Amino acid sequence: MTDHADDLIDYEEEDESMQTDAPTAEQPTGNGQDLSEDNTKDKKGSYVGIHSTGFRDFLLKPELLRAIVDCGFEHPSEVQQECIPQSILGMDVLCQAKSGMGKTAVFVLATLQQVEPAPGEVSVIVLCHTRELAFQIRSEYTRFSKYMPEIKTDVFYGGIPIRDDYKKFASKETTPHIVVGTPGRILALVNDGQLKVGSVKHFVLDECDKMLDQLDMRRDVQAIFRKTPHNKQVMMFSATLSKEIRPVCKKFMQNPLEIYVDDETKLTLHGLQQHFIKLPETAKNRKLNDLLDTLEFNQVCIFVKSVQRANELNKLLCDCNFPSICIHGAMKQEERIAKYKSFKDFQKRIMVATDVFGRGIDIERVNIVINYDMPDGPDTYLHRVGRAGRFGTKGLAITFVANQEDADTLNKVQERFEVNITELPTELEINDYMAS
Repeated sequence: MTDHADDLIDYEEEDESMQTDAPTAEQPTGNGQDLSEDNTKDKKGSYVGIHSTGFRDFLLKPELLRAIVDCGFEHPSEVQQECIPQSILGMDVLCQAKSGMGKTAVFVLATLQQVEPAPGEVSVIVLCHTRELAFQIRSEYTRFSKYMPEIKTDVFYGGIPIRDDYKKFASKETTPHIVVGTPGRILALVNDGQLKVGSVKHFVLDECDKMLDQLDMRRDVQAIFRKTPHNKQVMMFSATLSKEIRPVCKKFMQNPLEIYVDDETKLTLHGLQQHFIKLPETAKNRKLNDLLDTLEFNQVCIFVKSVQRANELNKLLCDCNFPSICIHGAMKQEERIAKYKSFKDFQKRIMVATDVFGRGIDIERVNIVINYDMPDGPDTYLHRVGRAGRFGTKGLAITFVANQEDADTLNKVQERFEVNITELPTELEINDYMAS
């Protein structure tokens, strides 16, 4: 990772020296936000702040507050309390917080608060690594800009003809003020001269570690970044942000506010029951069948390791009359988005997926995640099980352990997050994983 750090843009040396004094969550900036002794003991990962601050305390636009009330949000999460006051002032932000803690709302609210829509000018670029996540972020912008009809948001990703995207930039009336998309498609639109980025004031990366870890995606992000104005707000968010990737992120920033959970081990999810089942590979299907028959659930995500296994398992579940659909990276874009929407809209209750669905996707009703195949490591495990127990709600994660390699991976998860994952008991209290 660090071998390629030289590929990245450097700001002037004085900017870099400032970064060593970057304000952190524990060392606030001198703008009257002195943390009391009690408050410094807060865990950044908790989902209700110690002061029960309301969104009104952030002095947001009335149109945003109305939309927040419509969405049913009352109190900001801890990460929202830490980030929103600074981010709405235009400060660069580097934030790591657990899945389901409302990181998306931080940059959506911060950019909507600051954006001054001008006809034909793109003010905000939001990049993420999958099409589904791009689609979801666009939906969040739509929800929160409900009373801001003058602000236009659109989403751009591969898998559909680029000519269709050209039409959206054909005139000042159709050009979006907020552009959400995947790096490859956004860069193509910039290079073709369709997407003009000279007026961009806010540059956001969601699940930034995933984009900056992969060299091809990082090059695309850098190429877009270089074409935007030097003076802009940069915000980056992820649930997992290793110590190696943090300096890489900060190369894009000037003196950012850094918000990390107290340490990496605190990344487990409040309210989520985590268990494993030891069984041979050949017994997985029968066991899955039994679980789906006996467990109470709203919606379930079942994760597998390959496209072929996803298709086969989904067919098997459908043959057994379970309301299942399947999503993976080999599908055509329109099909993926349509299936994602049908699951989110509760038309289906079971989804079989590869890890394309494992990061950042927010489906409120998912309360059980089953790792049919063991994830490749602790980070993937966290992102998968984070689909249940969003925003501090109850949930259940069950992992199948079929061999020694699976057992080793599960041990790494337990060591990394200091969590004790126990064998699934014969009887589970429904109140432990279902909200009453």
